Amino acid sequence: MRPHSSRRTVISFATAVVSLMAVSACDGGSDTSNAAPAAAVKVAGVTVKKDQALHDALPAAIRKSGTVRVATDVPYAPFEMFVSEGGKEITGLDYDLGQAIGVKLGVKFAFTPQKFDGIVPALQAGKFDAAMSAITDNKDRQKVVDFVDYSQSGSGVLVAKGNPKKITELIDLCGSPVGVQAATNQLKLLTATQSDCAAAGKPKIAISTFPKDSDAQLALRSGKVVADVLTKPAAGWTAKTADGGKAFEVVEDPKAPGGYNASPNGIAVSKKLPGLTDAVQKALQALVDDGTAAKIFDKYGVASIAVKEATRNAAVD
Repeated sequence: MRPHSSRRTVISFATAVVSLMAVSACDGGSDTSNAAPAAAVKVAGVTVKKDQALHDALPAAIRKSGTVRVATDVPYAPFEMFVSEGGKEITGLDYDLGQAIGVKLGVKFAFTPQKFDGIVPALQAGKFDAAMSAITDNKDRQKVVDFVDYSQSGSGVLVAKGNPKKITELIDLCGSPVGVQAATNQLKLLTATQSDCAAAGKPKIAISTFPKDSDAQLALRSGKVVADVLTKPAAGWTAKTADGGKAFEVVEDPKAPGGYNASPNGIAVSKKLPGLTDAVQKALQALVDDGTAAKIFDKYGVASIAVKEATRNAAVD
């Protein structure tokens, strides 16, 4: 989701906070306390309980401390957000999933804000044990950290509620005006699709670029464009929260459930803690199997990007 040196489309901070307060009045939290790990926690309406066998398999140092130190870069909706503007309480998909994994393991997943480009170096330096921050699993990063992959996400297509133009896939955008944020991977995707339009004997997409994705959303609201192409997680969160879910919807192409050009997002774990990687993978798989993970993803409007199997270091190039 997040590339090496820059972020892709991000919902504005103010929008993230306001939408968050409407959708997620609970399940947020601050990790500044020294409270003992909870034996159970309610996440996305599901009560998650400790698995003693998974706890016993944790590295001795983690069992002794009772805490996994987790780095995250806030805000990056819907993965990580602040409960209130100017506050320190964190929530979001990564936070909720982290709390569920932590309780399953019988330890506290303590989230601490860290600038994105400093996350991997901080893991290498031993400042953190793990990181959950919509981090793209790729071969370069695998050289220094291990990943437990929990989602596949790429580009999505946001349309007006009801999908009046009946758009079902990228090729349906040919011949129509489409909005996109400038200098993004989504613009590259639309540009590459032009050759598909030509091969199908259809007119080119009339691409309109905007400084911010919020500008593209305004164009979609006013009918100046028929769709807005942005990251699929951002599209899902926008559709879930804008006007209480009444303004937009996301095109779900069965050929690209995680979005176009999707890549794996993973929980990064220090290579010094292989036992933690094993335990996190097993805990995540348990949450996938019992449906808890699906409910967490659905809470944030991004059910389609969730994995069906908790893989490790899934990126192949």
